[in-house]
Amino acid sequence: MLDPGPDEAGRDSLAQDVKSRIEGKGTLKHENKWGLRKMAYEIEQRTEADYRWFRFEAPSELLDELNHNLKIADGVLRFRIFKVDPDAPVMIPPTVAAPAPGASRERGSGPSRPPVAAVSEDDAEPAEEAAESVEAPATPAE
Repeated sequence: MLDPGPDEAGRDSLAQDVKSRIEGKGTLKHENKWGLRKMAYEIEQRTEADYRWFRFEAPSELLDELNHNLKIADGVLRFRIFKVDPDAPVMIPPTVAAPAPGASRERGSGPSRPPVAAVSEDDAEPAEEAAESVEAPATPAE
C-alpha cells in the first residue's frame, strides 16, 4: 500500500523499483495495480492508499532485501509478503462500487450495502402457490 500523497509517477517509480528487484533475483509471476482504494482504518492520517500486488518466486535473500528496503522506503504505508501455494489461483482485484448520487464516502454517512434485487410478481407466484398448497397435518381424534 503506497502513500497517495506523492504524484502517480512517484508511486509508479517505487513500484517499478520493487518489480526490477524481483525480476533481477527471482521470477515475477503476476502484477496487479489495484489503484486508489479506501482503507479500513487510517494509517499515518491517510484514509486511502494506492494498492499494488505482486506474485513472484524468489530466494529468501530477496525476501529479506525487500523486507528491509520496503520498511525504510518513503511512500510505503504497509506491505506484506506471504508464502502461497504455487497452485493457488491468482487474486483478482476487488471491484470498487461507486457511491450513490449524493452519498458521501466519509465514515458515518451510513452503511454501504449492495443493492437488493427486486422480485417481480412472476417470480413470487410459485412460492405463494407452494405456500397455499401446504396442508396442516391431521390431528388424531381422542
